[in-house]
Parts: sequence; C-alpha cells; structure tokens
Amino acid sequence: MDEIDLKIVALLAQDARRALADIGQVVGLSPSSVNERIKRLVASGAIRRFTVDAAPEALGLATLVFLWVALRQDADEEAFRRFASAHPNIFECHHVTGAWSYLVKLRVASVADIEGVLAELKAQRFLGRSETVIALSSTVGGAFVPGG
Repeated sequence: MDEIDLKIVALLAQDARRALADIGQVVGLSPSSVNERIKRLVASGAIRRFTVDAAPEALGLATLVFLWVALRQDADEEAFRRFASAHPNIFECHHVTGAWSYLVKLRVASVADIEGVLAELKAQRFLGRSETVIALSSTVGGAFVPGG
C-alpha cells in the first residue's frame, strides 16, 4: 500500500459515496485508475466494506454501554462468541487480557435494557461476573453500523 492508496482509503472513510473523479482529483489519478486501486484494496482486504455511519439515537439506541465480562469456568467460549456476534445490541466484542475475559460494547434504548442483556448472558450460562460502564458522552467515536 502506497501513499496514494492511503489517501484513497482516508477519502472513502470520510465519505464512501465520494465520486471516483473527485478522489482522482485529490490524488492525481484518473477515475479508472482510482477504481482499479479501490478494487485491489477490496480484494486484498485493506478495505473490508463500504458502510454508513447511522445516528444511534435516531434508531432508538441512545445508551452506550461498555460491559466487562468474565466468563464462567464452565462456559462454552465459542458459544459465547457466536452469541455476541448474533446479538442485536452488541456492536463490538473484544477478547482482552487482564482480569476480564471480554470487553463488550452495547447500544440499548435505555439503562433498563442493560438488565435484559445481562439476564440473557446469565440464562446462557456465560456470565461469571461483570462490570457495567455507561458512557455519559463521547468525545471521539467510531462509525455506528446497525447490525454491525
């Protein structure tokens, strides 16, 4: 990946619908050359997908929650990973070092909905212990992709 590829990726990250001609003007290439580079970046996995940054509040998911999870000793870790991948309120799930097994990022309608997610984790016999952190605001945040 060269400097031009990095610029193309940065431009697409700002606006994935940006015209090839506009990108070409910025990086000094023809639209067809930009298109070929984008195809190569997709094929190599450097660009994973083209997406939209939705407003979670507009979709009824105003509450951002970080949940530290320690799995039970007898928990099926692969089943937990499948559960997290399929859950409509879980937007990120990271296997981490330290005292916790996972850091889970949730979006829910209200604080009351956090209890429902915890109940699901308990019912599936995944949850050994947890700690819940509710974000009051976000200074820097990534794109919000529903079902992401």
